[in-house]
Amino acid sequence: MRARSLRLRLFLVILPPLFLVSILLGWWRFEVAQRTSEELFDRSLLSAALAISRDVAISEGDALSPSTRQVISDAGGGELFYHVTGPGGIYVTGYAYPPRPEVPIARNMPFYYFADYRGEEMRVLRMIENRTIGTLTGDAVVTVWQRVSDRRAFAQALAFRAAALMAGLMAALALIIWFGVQIGLRPLNDLQAAIRQRSPEELGPIRRPVPQEVSGIVSTLNRLLGQVQDSFEAHQAFISDAAHQLRNPAAAILALAETLPSVQDPAERATCEEQLVDVARKSARLAEQLLSLERLRYDNSTATEPFDLNTVVEDVCRTFATKALARDLEFTLAPTEEPLPVLGNPILVGEALINLLENALKHGGEGMTAISVGTSADEESVMVTVEDDGVGIPQDKVGTAFRRFSQLENGEGTGLGLAIVEKVMVRHAGRVDIMPTEVGTTFCLRFPRATHA
Repeated sequence: MRARSLRLRLFLVILPPLFLVSILLGWWRFEVAQRTSEELFDRSLLSAALAISRDVAISEGDALSPSTRQVISDAGGGELFYHVTGPGGIYVTGYAYPPRPEVPIARNMPFYYFADYRGEEMRVLRMIENRTIGTLTGDAVVTVWQRVSDRRAFAQALAFRAAALMAGLMAALALIIWFGVQIGLRPLNDLQAAIRQRSPEELGPIRRPVPQEVSGIVSTLNRLLGQVQDSFEAHQAFISDAAHQLRNPAAAILALAETLPSVQDPAERATCEEQLVDVARKSARLAEQLLSLERLRYDNSTATEPFDLNTVVEDVCRTFATKALARDLEFTLAPTEEPLPVLGNPILVGEALINLLENALKHGGEGMTAISVGTSADEESVMVTVEDDGVGIPQDKVGTAFRRFSQLENGEGTGLGLAIVEKVMVRHAGRVDIMPTEVGTTFCLRFPRATHA
C-alpha cells in the first residue's frame, strides 16, 4: 500500500479543522444575523410608530407628512402596515382591523408581540399615549406591524452573504495551503535531488542548509553515512589485509609445488611434501578464520539457545588435550560442580575458546610448561579462564593483541585469533579481559548468566 504524500498529509491535517471552524462561525454568523435583523426591524417599527404618533398629534388626524410616509416606505425594506385610533377608540388613519395583543399592555411604553394578519405571521408594535386630537383628549393607540417573512428573508440574505464570503475564504485558504505546503517542502525536494545526484562512492556528510524541522533527519542521515563509510573503509582494509596475509602462504604453496617434481631424493621429497601439507593447512586455517571473522561482523542471524558452559568447555578441552600433550605440556581443566547457564551459540563460544588455547600454544614460547582452563561464576556472570606460564603479553601491548593480523612478534599464528574471540564475546553481550599476572598470560571470558540453562 502506497503511503500518502507529505503534502497531502499536511493538507488533510490543516484544512478539516479550519472547515469545522468555518461551519461554527457560519452558524454563529446566522444567529447574529437573526438577532441583528430583529433589532433593526423592531427599531424601524418604533421609528415609524413615533413618526405616525407625532403627525397625528400635529395634523389632528388629517394625514401623514411626506417625511413620515418616506420613513414607512423605507422601513427595513419590507411593507409596513399601521393603524391609529384616537381618544374614545375613534378611527383616525391606517389599515383596518389591526392585529391585537392577547394580553393587556402598559401605557406610554412600546409593546412588541407576534400575531396573525390575513393568514401571515406579523411582528407588531402597539403604543398607547395620551393625545389631544381636535377637541378630544384621551388615549391614542398607534399599531404598526410588518411581515415576519421579510425579517427572515433579510436575515437569510445576511447569512448567505457571510456564508459566501466564508466559502470564498476557505477556497482561497485551501489553494494557499496546497501551494504553500509545496513551497514549504521545496527544501526537502532539493535535498532529495541532491542525494539522488550523489555517486555510490560519495559517502561524505550532507552540508546543504535545510529547515530546522528536518535538521534532525539530516543529522541522522549524516551519522548513518559516516557509519557506512567507516564500515566500507574497514571492509576495504580487511580485504587488503586478507589479500596480503593470503599471499604469503599461497606463494609458499606455489613454490613448494613447483619444486616438488624436481626433487629425486626420497627423504628430501618427503620433507617437501610435509612442508607443503603444513603450509596448505595454515592457509586453510587462515581462510577459515577470515570467514569466521566476517560472519561474526555481518551475520546477526546466528541462532541462540540456552546451554551449559561447562559442557562446551569440556568438549573443547577434550579435543585440545591431544595437541597439548604432543607438546609435552601440563594441561588441566577445573570446571565448577554446578551448571553454568549461558544464552548464546555454543559453536561460536567453542570457537572462541579454541582460539585462546591455540593462541597460548603458538605464542607461549619454548619455556611454557602448562596451560590450565577453569570455569567460575558470580551472581551476574559466568567465566572461563585460560591461563598459561609462557612469555605473556605486556600491558602496553594489550590493545595491539586484539587487532586483526597483528602479532606481538613473528610466529606461526594468523593474527586473527584474539580478534575472533573479541567478536564472539561482543555477540554474546560479554567481554574478554587479559588479567594481570606475574608469569604468563591469563584470559577471562565473561558471559551474562542466563535465567535458565
